[in-house]
Amino acid sequence: MTVTENRPWRGVLVATALPLTDDLSVDHDAYAEHCAWLIENGCDGVVPNGSLGEYQVLTPEERAQVVETAVAAIGGARVMPGVAAYGSAEARRWAEQAREAGCAAVMLLPPNAYRADERSVVAHYAEVAKAGLPVVAYNNPIDTKVDLVPELLARLHGEGHIHAVKEFSGDVRRAYRIAELAPDLDLLIGADDVLLELAIAGAKGWVAGYPNALPRSTVELYRAAVGGDLATAKSLYAQLHPLLRWDSRVEFVQAIKLSMDVVGRHGGRCRPPRVPLLPEQEAVVRAATEKAVAAGLA
Repeated sequence: MTVTENRPWRGVLVATALPLTDDLSVDHDAYAEHCAWLIENGCDGVVPNGSLGEYQVLTPEERAQVVETAVAAIGGARVMPGVAAYGSAEARRWAEQAREAGCAAVMLLPPNAYRADERSVVAHYAEVAKAGLPVVAYNNPIDTKVDLVPELLARLHGEGHIHAVKEFSGDVRRAYRIAELAPDLDLLIGADDVLLELAIAGAKGWVAGYPNALPRSTVELYRAAVGGDLATAKSLYAQLHPLLRWDSRVEFVQAIKLSMDVVGRHGGRCRPPRVPLLPEQEAVVRAATEKAVAAGLA
């Protein structure tokens, strides 16, 4: 399954980690190379300015340039920026910036400055949809405290505000309810450690974390899972799961960047307030990554 012209969120879209220099400024050359490397290694597209890309601690100028860098590196049809913001007007402006840069879709969290009610959520997605790009909702009730339950997703889709959802609740049972209520709403795997379960449940794509470090094996896992090759998928899933589960932990950015370093990519440091992994955490991630490398999964 590959990215298609009318559903560019399908396939493996990597929520890209952002390389920083020693003084913690954005290394745009390294980021462009990383985006191209991901495509060369089988990924279908990238999602800049997600949480893994540390968008919350970028200046507006940096955030815009990250999108432009990705588009220049791999083409806008393969770039789906995150456009989350505290206010709907700002999120719409980021969607307009993505449109002007040549992107084909955007990914949007619900309002997250407070625990928004359903009316506020619907108004938020309606406003950002006015930018003219297809919107992929991002349901992350763990971090945002706003839960896009299947009934609300069906409403948002029915009113034309969203076309797909990145599902990060961890509740794989929701996949079936979403399919019943909104059969044309594309379900995207939103957490690496429920990939197999959501692929079996009919996911059409994966907004992915660990392909930043291990693209070939993780893409093979995804293709096998959605293609029904469960023997291959289960074997890869078992081998990779010690790493994939870090995608659902608070320290996911640091963990994935460390794995990138271990395999010879540019992972590096994070901007504050993120701090380095504790020594025991680093040891676990490093050992799991080295084991994956030894198994030929890098």
